[in-house]
Amino acid sequence: MLSRTADHLFWMARYMERAENTARMLDVNYQTSLLPERAGSVEAAWSAVLGISELHGAYLSRHRHISSEGVMQFMVRDTGNASSIASCLSAARENARAVRSVLTTELWETTNQTWLEFSRMMATDAMEREPSALFEWVKFRSHLSRGVAVGTMLQDEALHFIRLGTFLERGDNTARLLDVKFHGHPNVDGSSLAVEGSRLARRPGQPAKTAFPTAPETDFYHWSALLRSVSAFEIYRRVYSSVILPEKVAELLILRPDMPRSLAACTSELVNNLSQVANQHSGDTLRRAGRLRSDLQYGRIDEILDDGLHAYLTRFLNRINDIGDRIARDFLAAA
Repeated sequence: MLSRTADHLFWMARYMERAENTARMLDVNYQTSLLPERAGSVEAAWSAVLGISELHGAYLSRHRHISSEGVMQFMVRDTGNASSIASCLSAARENARAVRSVLTTELWETTNQTWLEFSRMMATDAMEREPSALFEWVKFRSHLSRGVAVGTMLQDEALHFIRLGTFLERGDNTARLLDVKFHGHPNVDGSSLAVEGSRLARRPGQPAKTAFPTAPETDFYHWSALLRSVSAFEIYRRVYSSVILPEKVAELLILRPDMPRSLAACTSELVNNLSQVANQHSGDTLRRAGRLRSDLQYGRIDEILDDGLHAYLTRFLNRINDIGDRIARDFLAAA
């Protein structure tokens, strides 16, 4: 396959997945902002949304204050923000158009129709009138695109590059979401619940349940919101059958290979698809991806907490982004 074709397929999938992830974050934040909380806590939650995508600077260059309305506009409509839903869906469509002959008719029409319908909705007050309905629509269109790709594409290199883009983006987003939510979990008074510079580590021998500061009156809503943002609330209940505990949330979203959006599941899919497109230049990339999968496969949550969750997630992001850079070098068109 031509490297430029692989590049378009890879980024088409990444942008579609990014649009879905952004919709998930915004929907959960919007829902939790309706709960009775102090203004400082609400602002901290919306600031965390910007932090996940490293967009504080870009946002403040356009808006004077962090507010729910400002962040929603910035992350949904603003085409000057490359990570907004509008920008991601547009980029996904343009990448799909560039390789239209490689895609099935169904996949191209799904991607194109998503952008056309979204543009029509943005010309109305759909977001202001019913934000959650818009976010559910974005998630549904992403699910539809992914299902059409798997259900209609030939099981060849084209599909493998689409899957590589999907799971690289998903793993990166899950790690960022976990890091921001655990690193600076907002308290009822707007302060951070994180300790020692937000480094969530516990001392040797300290019980796991005391490694996380608690605010019982709000904990359930914040941790359940985190789980809902990755469609894991029902899965958590089924797997653990207990109250929502932060260390169990971390274990589910990091180490469980059967949780579709966990770091372990994303890394496993990354290795599986990477092995299908391997060439004479990609041996080291596959080796690094395999080592990352092994670390997650045999990791234990108590060891991760001993080391510090923030430090662990930072290393994971560095490693998976390095793998993404190596995939670009080994397979994709030069930037």
